[in-house]
Amino acid sequence: MSALPLEAGTWVVLCGGSGGAKLAVGLAQLLGERLAVIVNTGDDFTHLGLYISPDVDTVLYSLAGVVNEETGWGRRTETWTFMGALGELAGPTWFKLGDADLATHVDRSWRLCAGESLTQIGAHQRAALGVTARILPMSDDPVRTLLETDAGVLSFQEYFVRHQCRPIVRAIRFDGAGAARPTRDVVDALSARDLAGVIIGPSNPWLSVDPILAVAGMRDVMRAGGAPIVAVSPIIGGKAVKGPTAKIMGELGLPPDSRTVARHYAGLIDGFVIDSADQALQEDMQLPVVVTNTMMRSLDDKVVLARQCLAFCRHLAGPRVAGTRASP
Repeated sequence: MSALPLEAGTWVVLCGGSGGAKLAVGLAQLLGERLAVIVNTGDDFTHLGLYISPDVDTVLYSLAGVVNEETGWGRRTETWTFMGALGELAGPTWFKLGDADLATHVDRSWRLCAGESLTQIGAHQRAALGVTARILPMSDDPVRTLLETDAGVLSFQEYFVRHQCRPIVRAIRFDGAGAARPTRDVVDALSARDLAGVIIGPSNPWLSVDPILAVAGMRDVMRAGGAPIVAVSPIIGGKAVKGPTAKIMGELGLPPDSRTVARHYAGLIDGFVIDSADQALQEDMQLPVVVTNTMMRSLDDKVVLARQCLAFCRHLAGPRVAGTRASP
């Protein structure tokens, strides 16, 4: 076990919205500006002429302390005058844009038109809202998550919001991932000399994390960084805490449990974190495992889980430094 303080060095967490954003909050409480959050942009789309980046926004609002905790997206104490007026004009109201949330999208859209990148805009918005952790879009190049379903090929937001995850998923692809590249900020975060660990948050592996990993060169940069990589399972007792993770796993012919998630990340991660409810599955995972409470209901829960992830990385750093890598 390293004698360094758990929080020493720089750290990276990969995530989408919801569970990954919650863990990012716990990590940010401990690390502040030494945390870089690499966020999925495969869900991004243009709606009503505005560029919407749902996962980036959820991470931004979560770290700023203004997220709607009940829904897991949008801002709390939101008002809906814009949506009401849009409905009166018979406009599309299936994707909800609150009045305060709308300002984020307008700000992003005009800045993009002015020539700023998603990364530059993310840096501006997180600073404006007083967030010290860095929020890094996975790429400034377009990557779009498309789902092949029994209702046809759907964009992520059509599947997730418009159709409420009802269609049966047959396959998932990430258009543009082969041509996209990690940003310089992402590469620098993953290549930092003092990088102490990389944590894959408990976001949907297939819809939120895979788009990040699909960006050309991303896996290579992560492996080359030399820091331990651990993942937190989003499955507890065969169920997803939130969202369609377990449903999609079943439709893809995959057992909806943490063992499947561990196999999904095989070859990339050095350790895996599962919930106490799944302790019996630990014996079937041929890599180091931490068993703990992964249900983040409170800020204390988020901080405790974050601290355990940091300690796990510190523990794994010994074998990595000695030249051995734990293999799933």
